[in-house]
Amino acid sequence: MAQQTAFQVDRSSALYERPAMSVLDQPSFTAVKQAIEGSFASRNVEKFLKSLERSGLRIRSFEAVLTKGKLGVEVASLYAKLSNGDQGQIREFYLASLEQVELRLRDKFFKLYAYY
Repeated sequence: MAQQTAFQVDRSSALYERPAMSVLDQPSFTAVKQAIEGSFASRNVEKFLKSLERSGLRIRSFEAVLTKGKLGVEVASLYAKLSNGDQGQIREFYLASLEQVELRLRDKFFKLYAYY
């Protein structure tokens, strides 16, 4: 009887590639993305986190942050104009951005990041 060899994949070097998704409303998409980038910029992020804390919002509650105007006054209306796919890409970008905040600030604003 032939001996079977197990094929093993080295997942540590495997790359994850996102499928290319086209953006339908590029101007609105870019404006919303820039608002998120501006909020998480190193010069603005602490002020942004303080405003969320004062409002009692959780940082991972993207829609609540958006509707309360914490990303900008007109950002919610621009976001609403986007297609479902574009909105999903924006939410993913927002969630990825909040994970890039430096550890010192994440510790300082622990309650914003907590899952309870």
